[in-house]
Amino acid sequence: MHLQRWDLFCRVIDNYGDVGVSWRLAADLASRGHAVRLFIDDAQPLQWMAPGGAPGVQVLAFDAPADAADVVVETFGCDPPPAYVQRMAERAVPPVWINLEYLSAEAYVERSHGLPSPQRNGLTKWFFYPGFTPRTGGLLREPGLAAAQAAFDRDAWLGTLGIERRAGERVVSLFAYPQAPFAGLLQRLDTEPTLVLLCAGASQAAALAQAPCAARTLRMQALPWLSQPDFDRLLWSADLNLMRGEDSIVRAMWAGVPFVWHIYPQHDEAHVTKLDALLDRMTAATGDDATGRQMRALWQAWNGLATWPDEWPASRPWRAFCHAWRQQLQARPDLVSQLVSFCDEKAAAG
Repeated sequence: MHLQRWDLFCRVIDNYGDVGVSWRLAADLASRGHAVRLFIDDAQPLQWMAPGGAPGVQVLAFDAPADAADVVVETFGCDPPPAYVQRMAERAVPPVWINLEYLSAEAYVERSHGLPSPQRNGLTKWFFYPGFTPRTGGLLREPGLAAAQAAFDRDAWLGTLGIERRAGERVVSLFAYPQAPFAGLLQRLDTEPTLVLLCAGASQAAALAQAPCAARTLRMQALPWLSQPDFDRLLWSADLNLMRGEDSIVRAMWAGVPFVWHIYPQHDEAHVTKLDALLDRMTAATGDDATGRQMRALWQAWNGLATWPDEWPASRPWRAFCHAWRQQLQARPDLVSQLVSFCDEKAAAG
């Protein structure tokens, strides 16, 4: 059985990772021939994230009245409206109901991925976990992504933004939460010719406010809000990507160059475990313990968990580390391919 009609539900909480993941999922599904409706409680970010929309994707208000589709995906546990759930229960053939969960490298993801959650109305909700191992749902990766990057011209694209890279200048993209220690970072970047491209958002003003008063070799350029395709191109343009959140860090992994994660802070310190779990998994996968240790020291400092290390990872082994990590991920099925197969299987089983 091949399910064609998909409804996705998204609530925008406090940042743009939820809508970013939801839109990439919707557009990817539609590009493979599925009819997709995205129900969202705040569509404003899509004006810059996806200004042209996507063929096959219809955007509706979160509580817009609608019949239930073949597959219903709630992103990050945002329950669909009760009236919609009622229509799901009234269908002659129940839809496949998916809770697309948060991304993590922690061990519980493998244990929880694919588990059912029977509901009181007779429906079953299935937990689908993105992840980095064969026992998870994989990562969002469009079929043409690698080919698009291979054909990419960095300087030509930067030129469309009015930016010219100077000879010998490294390019750093910066997207973080506003409490990040920008002063310490920028001071350390100001040791060699560096162009820092500041993503739009609250962190942009914070970074500019903490820039060195008399920078020696550092240049900073504030960027406008970028569409998702242009955000990917930004990451392809950089020699180092400092990214925040779930969607952005996955795109940094696909870029295949050194990256640093500014993880969303949680009051119970759960983000520390999550950060360490990813570093552990990357280090084990690449077999480069030395670079892994240096990356851990840097990531912890950037997240306010330790003091700044005396040395950063050397450029060549760091790039090789991230390239090897990307190769391992690319060898596994992407999230949409796995999700479609999972839903087809559950529908066929009744």
